[in-house]
Amino acid sequence: MESEFKTITSDTVVDYLSHIFEHSGAQEYLGEPVTMAQHMLQAASLAQHQGCSDEVIAAALLHDIGHFTNDFGTFSMEDTHDLKHESYGSKVLAPWFPEIVTQCVRYHVAAKRYLCATRSAYFSQLSAASVHSLELQGGPMNTDEVASFELNPYLEDIIQVRLVDDAGKVADMKTYPFAHFKALLQTLVDNHANRH
Repeated sequence: MESEFKTITSDTVVDYLSHIFEHSGAQEYLGEPVTMAQHMLQAASLAQHQGCSDEVIAAALLHDIGHFTNDFGTFSMEDTHDLKHESYGSKVLAPWFPEIVTQCVRYHVAAKRYLCATRSAYFSQLSAASVHSLELQGGPMNTDEVASFELNPYLEDIIQVRLVDDAGKVADMKTYPFAHFKALLQTLVDNHANRH
């Protein structure tokens, strides 16, 4: 990233994330009618409208940040293997945000596989791009994977992030800007820093 962000601290990480949204967020979210930034802002705005916790709102906002912090670029319909953006995203956020946020980011892809296995109507609601990435990500979970996934203490929050992720792909949806969420993000960062 830019040289001013070589050393990220709890005082600068929110500005760093804002910088990513401003400078990389206009990239097309391939296969969807929205840009990457619009998608993440839609997910976060939906989470806030639904009365979700600050942690879930933050995770919804940042769930795809790994598309910008890995070495491989963003998802393409021509991809033949999974880019693991959820792992990259959670690693970037882990030093600064509470575990619930990083768990929601880390497992929002797994949640799609879980929901495909446990909710009969879920698969039919997925976009074409989501179906393509599902195939690269391993398809619906098997019985053992479902049982293991259900042990996660943040299961319900992870699923909530997944559902607003799925819903946040609407052309021209009105959303809050990133600046609207900065105070919420900074509070989470400060609280996390005070515990460590």
